[in-house]
Parts: sequence; structure tokens; C-alpha cells
Amino acid sequence: MAKRVYQVWKGNNKFLFGGRLIFGPDAKSLVVTLLLILVPVVLFCTLVARKLIDEIPDGGSAILVVTIVFTIHVLVLLLCTSARDPGIIPRNSHPPEEEFCYESSASAEAGGRQTPSLQFPRTKEVNVNGYPVRVKYCDTCMLYRPPRCSHCSICNNCVERFDHHCPWVGQCIGMRNYRYFFLFVSSSTILCIFIFAMSALHIKFLFDDKGTVWKAMRESPISVVLMAYCFISLWFVGGLTGFHLYLIGTNQTTYENFRYRADNRINAYDLGCLKNFLEVFCTRIKPSRNDFPAYVREDPPRPPPPRMVPTVEEEEADDNGGDRRAKVEDDLEIGDDILKISQRRNFEVEEIRSRGSESLPRNSSEVELGLSSDPQQLAGIRSETRHSSWGRRSGNLEISPEVLAGNSTVTENRNHNTRKEERQ
Repeated sequence: MAKRVYQVWKGNNKFLFGGRLIFGPDAKSLVVTLLLILVPVVLFCTLVARKLIDEIPDGGSAILVVTIVFTIHVLVLLLCTSARDPGIIPRNSHPPEEEFCYESSASAEAGGRQTPSLQFPRTKEVNVNGYPVRVKYCDTCMLYRPPRCSHCSICNNCVERFDHHCPWVGQCIGMRNYRYFFLFVSSSTILCIFIFAMSALHIKFLFDDKGTVWKAMRESPISVVLMAYCFISLWFVGGLTGFHLYLIGTNQTTYENFRYRADNRINAYDLGCLKNFLEVFCTRIKPSRNDFPAYVREDPPRPPPPRMVPTVEEEEADDNGGDRRAKVEDDLEIGDDILKISQRRNFEVEEIRSRGSESLPRNSSEVELGLSSDPQQLAGIRSETRHSSWGRRSGNLEISPEVLAGNSTVTENRNHNTRKEERQ
């Protein structure tokens, strides 16, 4: 059965509703974020806003409506931030072949021959607004990352215009959800200010009735708790809103600001404050590169890698020195055989001399080996000996008839000498 893209996805994401909603691996943190938003809002609506309706007959109900509507607005922005594709670049199934290049490198184990080695550039330079920008190759996704793209180690994905991975929303913040993230943070800041102000207004009405602040606080302790909670939260979401306003005005990301802040490099993406804000809030969001609910398409078979054609010099090196080690071993074996024959010949000569033989030929080596003084025959036997070593290397030992004839001659001469010794 064919599987869908989200079912075979290699990242650490979690999917809901057949791949239509995508979350990060820490999506459980959304429960904490929802509680931090909903619990104070529910307490405010039930214990503070209801009393404000009685104290403000004309506009008290509007406070409750605004609180509920604005809270829903914040929750929708949270869902748009955490449940959509942040700009994930689909990974390749194999490295880009057009970037391969082959270079010859010497190999000591190959007898000094030149062997092709695969070279792959780790970085490239691209032009952005007239400035050179270096992009890196991602080993995990097997692609060159576009400018401002980075690989998130938590989600295990390359994300376009990567800002940071936010644990509070359980998702990476990138090109496709940065706008919603900023609106979520800024809207949460406004919600905190609104609840803080309405809770303080309720304390002010109680102060007018009771006469002292302490009595007013004892009358509505939940208002004091909400004011303290909103004040603390305001430092977090308010500070985050101000920081991102600065990043948008200078066209930076959180990742770039923390990583390259000390380098004092030129920002190739800065278009001016106004154009930077228009780029974030007024441009059309690019569609996702991934269709997670779709069925997986099988990749066509890859063509075989280009084969390096050996040059004439490499072929000659293979013919002359490619099997040099095997030839040296055969030469050592031949030398060992010649040494044994020489030792045996000397031993037999000494044995004959000790018996007092006087009828030995003048050239004992010719008698022992049964060889004539004909140089052609000597050259033929030597060549046959070398050919026999080649046959031994290949597993087929072939001995020519001339060598067998020479061996029989040696045997007959030895028998003749033995008979002479017996007669004497």
C-alpha cells in the first residue's frame, strides 16, 4: 500500500489530521502555553469582568466581549504559528551530482598509480543584493542551503529564513510563520496590558467604596494576583516584542543577530526600515514546498556515476608496474630454485672428487645440467624457465618439450657417470 509523505517523513515533526497540521517534536509544550493564557483569562472573566459589568452599566459588557474575542485572536495566532510548515526545505535522496568533480590522487597501495577521488565543495558563494554570501552544504538534507537557511537540530529540518526554535510554541520559526509568531507575541503583550489595566480599574472602584487600598485588595485578591501575573508576563512577552521590532527594522533574524553580531559584517538583506517592515507584513507568504498529505512518489532510478576513462599513461603504468609485486615474488621464487640447484650441484661435485674420479669432464656444470655450449639452447631454456614462472602465477604451470628434453639429458649423464665409477 502506498504511503503518504508525512508517514515517511525523516524529520522529528509530529502530524495531525492526515498531515494537514505539522508540529515540532516538543509539541507538548503547547499545553503549558495554553494554560498560561487560558487560566488567567478565565479567572478574569468570571471573577473580575462580571463585577465590572455591574460597576460600569454602559460599557461593562464590552470589557467581557473584548477579552473573549482578543483571547480567541491570540489562540488562532498561536495555532497558525505552531501548526503550519515554517518553511521546511524537502531533503534530497542523493547529493547533487552536478557538484561532483573528480581529481587524480596518488595511491601508495596501488603501486604509485593515479586513482580518481571524489571531491565535493562544502560551501558556495551566491550574490544577494550585490553582496557575496556564502552558503553551506547540509549533510543531513543533502542540499546547499539557500541564504538565511539553517538546519534545526531539534526538528532535524532545514528551514528557510530560520529565526529560532521556540519551545513555547513547539515549532521552528521561519519564513512561513514568522509573521504569525510576531503577531502572537505582540497580541499577548496587548492582552496582558488589557487584563492588568482592567484588574487595576476594579481595585480602583473598590478603593473608592472601602476607602483604603488594603481593604480593596482584601475584597478582590484575584485582581491583585492577575495584576502581578500580567506584570511579570509583560517583561517576557513585552521584551520579546521590542526585540523583534528591532530585528524587523534591521532585517535580521534571531539566529543571525546572535551568531554574527560580533563580526561587524555588512547586512546584505537590509532594505531600509520601511521596506523591511513591508517585507515582513505586506508580502505574500510563499506556499509550502511540501505536500504532506500526498502519496509518496518513487524516484526514478539514478544513472550510474560517470566512469573515469584511463589515459594512455595510466594504461602503460598498469601494464608495466600494475602487477609489480607479483613479478617480484616470482623472481624471488626463481632465485630460490636456482640457489637450491647450485647447492646440489656443488655437493655432487665434491662427492665425486672425494671418490677420486679422474674422468670428469672439464666443465662439470655442463655435465650436471646436460647442457651444450650452444647459446641458442641456453637462451631457450632461460626463456622457458621465465614462462614457467608466469604460468605458476596464473595457476597453470606449462613446461615446454625442450625443457623436458634437457631434463632427460641430465638424467642420462648422471647414470653414465655412476656406471663409470662402479667399473673403476
